[in-house]
Amino acid sequence: QVQLVESGGGLVQAGGSLRLSCAASGIRFSIDRMAWYRQSPGKQRELVAAITTGNMTNYADSVNGRFTISSDNAKDTVYLQMNSLKPEDTALYYCNIVRFFPPRDYWGQGTQVTVSS
Repeated sequence: QVQLVESGGGLVQAGGSLRLSCAASGIRFSIDRMAWYRQSPGKQRELVAAITTGNMTNYADSVNGRFTISSDNAKDTVYLQMNSLKPEDTALYYCNIVRFFPPRDYWGQGTQVTVSS
């Protein structure tokens, strides 16, 4: 059974940093893409950052230049380094892994990030 466990969330002041981690277990297939999403109350879940097995990355415009996604494929783990945090970054952050074919994706339970002004 595939499980994703996120960690590293918390409360931080504006301008501070946090590092999120997501460790996947029970993986018996090749992961094609790992990503972080976030969701704030009353808003839709949005993509924050993604990385493919070829180390191609993409970021939401709102975090580009402040956040960095990386992965350790040997450990099936993905990280999100968040710097220069802003109150608008406050959200529940979810880890997501994707297999392209046959298509399947998995989600973590989320880790809360709160940025105070």
